[in-house]
Amino acid sequence: MLPRFDFHIHATDGKARTGIIAMRRGEIRTPAFMPVGTAATVKAMKPQDVRASGADIILGNTYHLMLRPTAERVHRLGGLHGFMGWDRPILTDSGGYQVMSLSELTKRSEDGIVFKSHLDGSRHLLSPERSMEIQRLLGSNIVMAFDELVPTTSTREVQAAAMERSMRWAKRSRQGFDAGGDHAESNALFGIQQGALDEGLRKVSADALLDIGFDGYAIGGLAVGEGQAAMFGVLDYAPGQLDAAKPRYLMGVGKPDDIVGAVERGIDMFDCVLPTRSGRTGQAFTARGPVNIRNAKHAEDQGPLDPSCGCPTCGSFSRAYLHHLVRAGEILGAMLMTEHNLWFYQQLMAGLRAAIANGRLSDHANAFRSAYYGGEG
Repeated sequence: MLPRFDFHIHATDGKARTGIIAMRRGEIRTPAFMPVGTAATVKAMKPQDVRASGADIILGNTYHLMLRPTAERVHRLGGLHGFMGWDRPILTDSGGYQVMSLSELTKRSEDGIVFKSHLDGSRHLLSPERSMEIQRLLGSNIVMAFDELVPTTSTREVQAAAMERSMRWAKRSRQGFDAGGDHAESNALFGIQQGALDEGLRKVSADALLDIGFDGYAIGGLAVGEGQAAMFGVLDYAPGQLDAAKPRYLMGVGKPDDIVGAVERGIDMFDCVLPTRSGRTGQAFTARGPVNIRNAKHAEDQGPLDPSCGCPTCGSFSRAYLHHLVRAGEILGAMLMTEHNLWFYQQLMAGLRAAIANGRLSDHANAFRSAYYGGEG
């Protein structure tokens, strides 16, 4: 039988690592990018096409699924894997970020967060225990601890209080997860480091998480408007505060150049809505930078989005056709643009893994940045 959760680092290059996370649902090659399937779907994509892009794992969202169609219904219908037709690993976030960013009204206490649904105004309590229960009902393979996120512009006092509460919630998440019986025995739980941009707070958070003990560790509280330089400043020290033998997950990142810089700093896992959301709005990512396919200059361009891309979209359709589809609001435009972006991200990760394995990450990363920043898209 495949292990419950096992992380093997196969090669390193500076701070960067490449390896395998082995789980009963399959192996995850790291560094890994997880397409976001917020509401039990990676928007505009069939599961088999997400897998064909190279994705080993996808992300589901606790907040959205608890409200619609509800975790209890998903559980009755066979769990998230059977419900959406994806048989490989799924990571679910804890719901804390969405509660704070989407709800019209929230009230925080030591118990958890009481919030009003953005769908119908109904009131709900999301606590560490309830978050663990929801993720268990969904059938999540990698469960995220429940935490509290505050803006990086908050005072240090506010940041410290939120981090300390998150650590108390992390302990309750651990206890709630462990009480999950068979689910706990076959899946994994990740803790989330908080502390905004403060190295001291990050160290206190890391020490608390290591004391509790998790299968992996996420770096939370970034990619919320602080800018790349500030984010990289945190990543210069935060991964080193965590257990080097466990996966490190940077939540909500990001742009291709953010990913490359984070991999150089020791990050193993990523997720972001950017490739799918951008695809639906007419932006494609290419080796020579982003392309806005809506621009008139593409109206009669018979070339592919990216000549260096091996995706089905680039192999079959021209920029001119994609320009037409997107400008006309055709559903196929969103589908093809999303497909290309997911392939681009997975090819980006494959290139980083190969460069680390071959000990040439610095040259590879610099060549990527030169083309990405200097190209015309």
